[in-house]
Order: sequence, then structure tokens, then C-alpha cells
Amino acid sequence: MPFYRSLGKIPPKRHIAFPKAGGGIHSEQLMGHEGFTGTSALMYHLHPPTTIKSVRRVKEMKLEKDPDQTLRHRHFLTSRVKPGGSATMDRTPLLFNADIAMYYVVPDREDEHFYRNAQADEVVYVARGKGVLTTQFGNLPFREGDYVVIHRGIMHRWTFDSSEGVDAPHLLVMESRGHVRWPKRYRNEFGQLIEGAPFSERDIHGPTELVTHDQMGDFPIFVKQYDGMNEMILDHHPFDVAGWDGYFYPWTFNIEDFEPIVGRVHQPPPVHQTFQGDGFVICSFCPRPYDFHPEAVPAPYNHSNVDSDEVLFYCSKEFMSRKGIEWGSLTHHPDGIPHGPHPGRYEESIGQKYTNELAVMMDSFRPMYVPKEALPLEDENYHRSWIEAKERKEAGDAKEGPEPMIP
Repeated sequence: MPFYRSLGKIPPKRHIAFPKAGGGIHSEQLMGHEGFTGTSALMYHLHPPTTIKSVRRVKEMKLEKDPDQTLRHRHFLTSRVKPGGSATMDRTPLLFNADIAMYYVVPDREDEHFYRNAQADEVVYVARGKGVLTTQFGNLPFREGDYVVIHRGIMHRWTFDSSEGVDAPHLLVMESRGHVRWPKRYRNEFGQLIEGAPFSERDIHGPTELVTHDQMGDFPIFVKQYDGMNEMILDHHPFDVAGWDGYFYPWTFNIEDFEPIVGRVHQPPPVHQTFQGDGFVICSFCPRPYDFHPEAVPAPYNHSNVDSDEVLFYCSKEFMSRKGIEWGSLTHHPDGIPHGPHPGRYEESIGQKYTNELAVMMDSFRPMYVPKEALPLEDENYHRSWIEAKERKEAGDAKEGPEPMIP
């Protein structure tokens, strides 16, 4: 889990009077998960965080399933997502179930409002772009390839670097109903990441600078709760925290800091696991050496995950087992159908030494549903791609003809 951090000024003990420079005392706010027993942080505000002037329901966001529930492999092209809008208000839903939902957004402006998700942790993969996530816990820089982990209830605002040469932001958002954490097998009984884990605490980055705002006025806060967006007007700037400490804060981990685990023969996907949630896992497929047994087949075997759905977001055009994908493709291989390499990929992988593939995988243990909003992004013939690849391969083999016999 993220380790203990502290920024700003805090008193020597918890829950004692902490005087403000101009008189009065700071307002404490304890924020954490699992009631009072999980990870938490204690913040010290200049003003009470409860002084709300008005509230209203802004937008309904309940997702509706695709009415066609025919079981099939599916492929969505995020390049078809219409660019523009807000990083928090204009997300296109891709897949969802009771445990996790996936969205994609290509924002072209920064929010004037502050935002917090009160019904889910967010893991945001920055497919392109860079900038700073401003939060009550301080400024958190992010860059391409970062997983930005924003636990439930953390107020924040996305700011993007629009300098010349910097790509426009592309964000893959994963909303988790449960608390997102490192896999348990990577941690010892004290919570420290063990030797042999594919990353260490040095790869985890928290807020770097606490900026305290003491400003009165009308400040809109948008809160996602009850499958909708709610606006609250606070009578002061919400980033008025003078100091905080604890284990609960936003943080980043870059996919390039994941150290792949390789072997003499093919290693199963759990070696790529990066995060654990309730009802799902997130994995990182990164550039790495291929299997080094002299007769190894590096491409994955056909497999049936009989209790999970597999979703892959491709951050590169290259992937050892797939044909017909592009940067930003997202494939959904549901429970109930075997899946595996496209014809020809299995054989082509033999003897290869290295792969430059880059992809984010999410495996869920309940079925994933396609929302209506994702249908315009779909490659409707994807479920035929294995038979079409087979036909192309057979046609190519026939055109080349049989190898000449050697007397």
C-alpha cells in the first residue's frame, strides 16, 4: 500500500488544538476507507469543510446495457471518441459491471469546478499527455504512461500541459467500487513491498507541493454519487489545507517502472498484475525479453477464463497475439468463449527474442456489459477476425505453394 507521507504543517499529536496564525484553530478532517480501520489521512483546514451554501442534481449518469446480449468477442476503437469537453463530465463509457466501469475521454479544456468521486476509486491511465492533478493533498504531477490513483472522496482538478509538442490528453478511466491496492502477494506482513515484486516504493509518487488557498466566495464542487453528478457550492476555496499526514492520498505509478517477470517458457498473465480491486485485477503488459527455452512458443496459448472477462487496452500497435488492432483499441473477451492468438501469430512468435508491446489489461470476475454509448465505437466484425485471419493465412500459404522436395 502507499506508505506514510506528510506535507505542510501539523501539530505534534492528533486531535489536539492546532492554532491558526490569525486566531482560532484549524478544522480537522479524517478521510479514509473501511470506516476507521482502513488507510486514512488527517487534514487540517483553515475553514470547516462542511460550509455548503447550496446543492442540486446536475446530471444523471446511470449506464444502460446494449440490448443485444449475444455472446461474442468485441473490439472498440477509442479513436472514434469525439474529442472535447471536460475530463470529469464528458467521459464516454466503454464497459461496466457492479465492481468496475471503464471510460475514455479526450478533454480539450480544464474544469472550472472541483471534482470528487464519492462512489468509486479511480485509476486513470494517461495514454497521452501530461500535467498536474491539483488536490487538497497538494499538487501531483503526471505524465504519459502514469496510472493516477485517486481514492474515493479525494477532491481534485485536472490541469493539462498545452505546451507545443505535448500531446493532447487521452485518459482511460477505471472506476472501482472497492478500494484499489497492490496485490497482497507483493506485500509482507508489515505492508512493505517484497523483494521480487515487479516494483518498489521508489516507483510510487505522491503529491509534491501543498498549496494552501485562503479565499472566500462561491466554489462549485461536483460530486459523483448515486449514479449522477451533484453540484455543491462551498463558501471558501476547498484547497485550504495547511497540512496533512497519513496513508490515504492520490499517487502515481508509471507503466515504464513495471519490471516484467519472464521465464524459460510462457508465463501466465498474473505475472503482469499491477493492481488489485474488489472483483477485478489490472495488469501491465510491457516491453520485455521473450521466453528463452530453445523450443519456447512466446505467444500465449488459447485459453478459457471460465470465471472472468478479459479486457485489453492497447497502448501500442504491436501485440504478440493480435492482428487488426490500432493504438487505443480496446478488446473484450468474455467468459464463455475461448480466446487466443490470431492464426499465424503462434508460429510467428517462435524464435523471436523481444517484444515492444504495451497494454493495460483488466480482468473482471463478473460479466462486463457494453453500454449503449460505446456502440458507435465498435468494430462489429471483430468476432470473425480469427476465421478471417485463418482464411488469409491459408490463401497466402496456397499462393506460395509447397516447398520443393530435396532429392
